[in-house]
Formats: sequence, C-alpha cells, structure tokens
Amino acid sequence: MRFFRGLNGMLMSTQSGLRRDMCRAVSRGPFFLAPGRTSLYLITLAPDLDRATGDLGWTTLTPIQDLSIPHLRAGRDLFAQAQTGTGKTGAFALPILERIAGRATSPFALVIVPTRELCAQVAAEFEALGRHRNARVVALYGGVGYRDQETGLRRGAHVAVATPGRLLDLVARRTCDLSKVRVLILDEADRLLDLGFAPDIARIVKLVPDSRQTALFSATLTAEVKAIAQRYTKNPATVAVRPETPTVDAIDQAWIEVREADKVGALHELLGREGVERTLVFRRTKYGADKLVKALGRLGRPARALHGNVGQRERERVLDGFRRGTFPTLVATNLAARGIHVDDIGHVVNFDLPENADTYVHRVGRTGRAGRRGIAYTFVNETQRKDFEDIRRLAKVAFRRERLTTPPAAASALANAGTPTPGRRMAHTRRWTSRQRPRGQS
Repeated sequence: MRFFRGLNGMLMSTQSGLRRDMCRAVSRGPFFLAPGRTSLYLITLAPDLDRATGDLGWTTLTPIQDLSIPHLRAGRDLFAQAQTGTGKTGAFALPILERIAGRATSPFALVIVPTRELCAQVAAEFEALGRHRNARVVALYGGVGYRDQETGLRRGAHVAVATPGRLLDLVARRTCDLSKVRVLILDEADRLLDLGFAPDIARIVKLVPDSRQTALFSATLTAEVKAIAQRYTKNPATVAVRPETPTVDAIDQAWIEVREADKVGALHELLGREGVERTLVFRRTKYGADKLVKALGRLGRPARALHGNVGQRERERVLDGFRRGTFPTLVATNLAARGIHVDDIGHVVNFDLPENADTYVHRVGRTGRAGRRGIAYTFVNETQRKDFEDIRRLAKVAFRRERLTTPPAAASALANAGTPTPGRRMAHTRRWTSRQRPRGQS
C-alpha cells in the first residue's frame, strides 16, 4: 500500500520530475507544500483509489486536502476557504469516492458549481479518481440537450456535478431524484452568490435529506458566504489555507498606465514580446470582448472571445482551441474568471480594471499554476488611479510599474481603422436617403 508522504524534502528532491508529470494530470490543482509547512497528514487509500492517484502523478496532499479530508472522512460538515487551483476538488472527491460501493439508483453525492466549464472539470476529476472503482459520474449543465444527461441519470450515477439551473430543470422534468443524496458540496460558493444563485441553492437544499453531510468551499469569506455556511451546515469544522495571502506568490504582478484610447496598442505590444504565448485577457462586458477580438484581428493577432452569449458547444470549441494553441489569446468576461481551467496560461491581462480586489484575485489566479511562474498585467487609464490604489491596498499586492517601449497610439489607430464612428454612419445614411428620394419631393 502506497502512502501519501507529506515530506518537504521528498518533494524538493523530485521537483523537476513531478512538474513534468503534473502537467499531464487531469487535476486542476497541482500538489504543493505551503510555505512554512514541513509535513502533511499521512493517509492510506483503498487499492483502487491508490492506483488512480498514482496514475495522476499525485504524491502528496495539498494543504486544503490535508486539512479537509480528516473532517470529511469523519462525517463532519465543513466550511473551507481555499483559492481556485489549490486541489480542493481532490479534498472532497477522495472522501466521497471512499464511501461509494455497488450500483447506484440515484446520486449519493451532489456537487453544485457555478459554471458549465467548472462542472465538466470537476466531473472529469471524479471520473479520473474513481475509474478503478467503477464510479458513475454525471455532469449536469445547461447549453446542451437533456437527452445524454437524463440517460446518465437513468443508468445510475453515484455522483452528480451540476449547475443550479440545469439541476432544477431536471428535477422539474422528474428525471433527477435527490432524495438519496448523502453528501452535498457547494463548490466556489462565493461565485455562486455572485452569479445570483442564492434562491436556487435554497430550493436545492430543500430537495435533499436533512441528514446529509454538507461541505462548502469558497475562495473568499464575504458576509453572504458566511451566512449560507451558517444556514446550510451543522456545527461545521472550519479550515482555511493562507487566507491572509489572497494572491498567488508565483505571479509577477505589474501595472501599466495607459490612456483608454491607447489600450489596444498597449496590448498589441505585450502580445508581441518574446516569451508571450498563451494569454488570457479580461474585459468587463461581452460587447467589449467581441470588439477587442476584432481589433486584435486587424493587427494580425488571432484571438477568440468567451462570454455568456457564446453557446455551450462553441465554448467547448473555443476552450479546446485555446488549450491546443490554435490561437494564443483568449478574451473573456468576468464570468469566465472561475470557469476557465487551462494549464500553461503564462500571462493574464486586465484590459479593464477589475471592479474590486476579489475580482482581481480571481482573474490573475488563472496563471502561475503547476509550479510555473506567471505574469499579470493591469491597465490603468487616466481616471482610474484611485480605484487602482484601492485594489492594491485591499489585495495586498506589491505591484511593480511596467512602462511600454513603443508608443501604443499608432497600433490603436490601426486597430480602429475601418470602424466608422456613429457620426460617420449617420452621415452616410443621410446621403443614401437623399439619393433614394423621388424627384420633385423636398
């Protein structure tokens, strides 16, 4: 029986080999030791789970797994704070899979997530860990047809990973039975609340037995998150992984002062620098994301947009192309900040200043993963210095100032070429209307 050995020395001695293995792993979160820790909790696993974790290259527990697994194994409710990418899926997946045996007629465990991408990712990790246990997992999310998901439920699923809206739709269609759920996980609870799912969560909780075990995972500890934790858990154990450090140490964080009109040119320069490959750019609005993709195209830089108006099948194609390197730049709205799980994102660019420190943390957390260094650039225009200083203070980030090497105005002008202003469009319409009037009319 192989043990998970949480020994700092062992990890350091095999660091280069582990990094190569982890790049190929299914897991979102690499296994690492938090600064200041010298050992991790030692656990033993059933042979099939031991084999599955070995297949994935897992050799140690992450801090959130070290803290969470003992409580979940003991059947306690849990309230855990951990950033995205810290291995929290493994923290609840392993204890759940340990309790699965035999054939399922309805879900034993229900995992609620905020986005379609995260739903597919969590389900894939459950499948990878439970592959030798014949665990049946079904991913339930919107944007696709019901047939395949309902077929998976009818065949029997031990674990259902679902977005709130689609889950309630399936319950209403009487194809999803939640009466035998014994474990309820609310993953990325703060993001669930941000997206307005609080009423849906309340409805879902009423559909599962009161005798369930409940665990709530969140990257931030807002008053709203604490309120639902108190409402839906019973005497929970509370754990946190470095809550005083909201940003990732492996990220080089810089800010660039640039006029709003010159931002496209500034981005053009950054994307052209040596070593800049897979880059995630954040915009606040869907319109802004689409507009930026077109501007980059005029500059010869292929990019795609990802936001709420992109259908599920197209979203999957876009993410697959980004992973494969078909195009190097993805422009996304805030909704995708937690929904994108792509390895090897080397750079994040905040084209639009984040609304607050929490949003900033969620955005830049897409880079600097799997033991790699990442770079996050934040554009600050001529009116945003005060807002930027607030983010810097609350996020406790030691930003360095980056200066552009070439004036961005020329590239911005080229990118905007061919995009008529509203005034030009109106003048053109007036001329066309004038030409269409019948003679003799004024």
